[in-house]
Amino acid sequence: MEPMRDYPLFGGAFSATLPPRAIDVSDLRPVPDNQEVFCHHVTDQSLIVELLELQAHVQGEAAARYHFEDVGGVQNARAVQVETVQPLLLEKLALRGCCEEAWVLSGKQQVAKENQQVAKDVTLHQALLRLPQYQTDLLLTFNQPPPDNRSTPGSENQSLPPWSLGDFEQLVTSLTLHDPNIFGPQ
Repeated sequence: MEPMRDYPLFGGAFSATLPPRAIDVSDLRPVPDNQEVFCHHVTDQSLIVELLELQAHVQGEAAARYHFEDVGGVQNARAVQVETVQPLLLEKLALRGCCEEAWVLSGKQQVAKENQQVAKDVTLHQALLRLPQYQTDLLLTFNQPPPDNRSTPGSENQSLPPWSLGDFEQLVTSLTLHDPNIFGPQ
């Protein structure tokens, strides 16, 4: 099994530990400059790291809910349901020196894939890391669509399990800032 690895993000301005065999989606299609997107080698799971403008008008738990609902709007979700919102201990973060507030949220959004009519419940886990000195909200998202009922033969699929919450936690806690110039002049 391939070990987890540190991966440069945003041109090396950040790095984080990604799960084995994560595929950089920018190698497959265009990705906005403020995002890094990775997909699982076999499942429809994805991990997204986004640099967003600080939403100073919302604080605490409300900020986490705001971003969750915003993602639902962007994805044209037919239903959005927050299940849990909890503070994340800053001591656990590699970004603890510049992160003033952190939240984790889990919920479901009913979304249809591109070119499909049927909406499915997708479980989303999000971590919101607030960096007000850089006017930035860092949003990390772990998308867990329902398992696809089509079974694909091949031993490779059995040897590569789906990503877990532990993999997402590793991404969140390992995220490290190397070059604050990514945020522009301060």
